[in-house]
Formats: sequence, structure tokens, C-alpha cells
Amino acid sequence: MSAVLINTHDTTDGHQLIEVVLNAERSLNALTLEMIEALSSALDGWAADERVCAVVLSGVGERAFCAGGDVVSLYHLIKAGDREAPRRYFEAEYRLDYQLHQFPKPIICWADGIVMGGGMGLMNGCGVRVVTERSALSMPEVNIGLFPDVGASWFLNRLPGRTGLFLALTGNPINAADALYLGLADRFIEHARYGEMIEALKAANWTSLSANSVVSEIVRGLETVSEPLLNPHSPIRDHYDLIQAITDHDQVAEIVGALLATESNDNWIERAQATVRRGSPLAIWIIERQLRICRHLSLRECFAAELNLAVQCGLHTEFPEGVRALLVDKDRRPKWSYPSVVEVDKADVDSFFEPVWPKNPMADLPMPPGVPV
Repeated sequence: MSAVLINTHDTTDGHQLIEVVLNAERSLNALTLEMIEALSSALDGWAADERVCAVVLSGVGERAFCAGGDVVSLYHLIKAGDREAPRRYFEAEYRLDYQLHQFPKPIICWADGIVMGGGMGLMNGCGVRVVTERSALSMPEVNIGLFPDVGASWFLNRLPGRTGLFLALTGNPINAADALYLGLADRFIEHARYGEMIEALKAANWTSLSANSVVSEIVRGLETVSEPLLNPHSPIRDHYDLIQAITDHDQVAEIVGALLATESNDNWIERAQATVRRGSPLAIWIIERQLRICRHLSLRECFAAELNLAVQCGLHTEFPEGVRALLVDKDRRPKWSYPSVVEVDKADVDSFFEPVWPKNPMADLPMPPGVPV
């Protein structure tokens, strides 16, 4: 069975609505290279097909839209000595995400359930990002010795204050109310109304209005009737001032120290503290550096920087060891390169940001439409 299901729905006015379903329920729809390549190829065709009016992207099952990239398969390739595997996987994934960002027609991401890592990359590339009462979003790469990638160097830097840095360092999950507050989601719709949304999109008149207007009208209406189910509690909003205080330091060790020194019986803060204690100290340094140097870069430049850093991580021992401990052997006892953030060698961190190639493979990404070259 295909890992990506594609359903083509005829609309009442002769257009086509494309429904794409990630179909790897056992792995929580983790993105394999096969899925990435299938999606990328299909998007090219839909962009050029005048009959296609919009795309809906979702995941099979009740638990997750997408729990990230298939790093377990990548781990096995790395351990087998395939030094080109990190570039093959990450380049294909980032090109797909950039393609989503530049897609000329509405893409509705139905981000129901777990949305982690690579799932966040898919979601944030889509023009309409829908969360439900079951949505749980996170970028937990620090747990596997990696950094928030898939364009996160761009979208985390655009969150209010330093909330993006805090989420990147701690991997803390956010709910639907958080996602709406941060601007990581556009609409809240009850998960049971998915079929109703598909039927409304099929019945819409795509000829008299722009495609974006049609989609906006439909999801706006569904959001209105779904509003009673939205839990308004937003941990990010509640902890905003504390997050700002914790991250208001110039050195990585000071930020971590401020978080760990925070006395709280709050489960959300305790979870952040626990992650920083057990996560990769080297990755914590890399995450802070990556977000800082990408703060004023374009999306295109961020993807190029991320590819270089991701490949460096794939060639280092930290990332494979993190995947082994959390997802392969599952002993949760990673042998990190450094025991604490205060012991990390800055020269080691510097080495991750050295160019892998004379010319970055992502340098050929097209400029956004309307931007002069």
C-alpha cells in the first residue's frame, strides 16, 4: 500500500480538489524519503494543472498528522557507512518544504493530533494551517542531538519575543490555543468536522471567487461553529514573561542555568527542565547558535543554512547516538559528547557551522514570485 494516499475529488463546478493523506499509521506518519519524493513530484503536477483548485494535506489515523522525519531509517544508513544519506534525506525534505511555501494554490494542512519535527515543516509550509482540539505541536530535536530544522530557523524566529528559542531548547509541546497565539496556526476546527470541510470544498464555486477566498470562507465558517470546543488555556501565553526572563541572557549556559534555577510546581516548566537536563548539551549550543545566525535570513537562506548544519550533524556521533537511545534501542541513556552545557567546547560547536561544500546544494532554490533577482 502506498505511504501517500491521493484522492482526487471533482467539484460541482468542474474543478478538482486534491486530498493527500500521509499513510504510515504505525510510525505516526513519519516522513520517509519515498513519501517526500512522492509528494514533491505530485505538487509539481498540481501546480501546473488548471483544474486543480486546492490541496488538503492530512494524516491517517487518530493519533498524528506527522510525528517528524523517518530518522530511524536514516540512522541505519549512517551506521552502515552511507555518508551521503544525510544529504539525500535532508535535501529532499527541505526542498519539499520550500516547495510547499511557494505553492501557488491554497494548501490546507489538517494538523490533527501529534505534529512534531518534520510534521511542523509540512504544516508551516502550507497556506492554511488548521489545528483541532487534539493537536499537540513540538520541535523536540534536542532529545536526539539535532536542532529544529525544516524551516524552523525561519518560523521560530518570527514568534513573539523569545518563545521560539525557548521551544527549540526545551522541545515543550504546545496546544491549539498556543499555536493560534504564536501564529503557528491559522484556524481551529473540531476534528470531527474534517469530512464536512471536504464536502464544503467540493460544493464550492471556484469560478466566481479566488481560490484563497473560497477556502477562507469555508474554514472561517467551520471555525465559528467549532469555537466552543477550543480550550482557551495557553501555557505559552501564561508563561510569556517567565520565558522572556529565562532567555534574557547572552550565554547558553546562563539561559540553561536560569531555567533550571526556576522554582516551580508547574508541570509545563518542570517538563522543560527535565528535557534540558536529559537532552544533548552540544545540541543546546547548536540550537542557540543556529537561531541567532538565522534571525535575519530569508526562508531560502535558512534552508541552505539548515542543510549544511543537518549534514554536519549526520556526520557527527551526537545525532546517531540520540536516535539510537530514544528510538532504536530505546534505553534512553544516550552517551552525549559532553556531560553538561558548561563543558561544551566552543570550537566543537564552531565546526558544525563550517561549510560542507564549496557551493551549498540549496543555492538553486527559486526566489519567491515577485522578488527581483
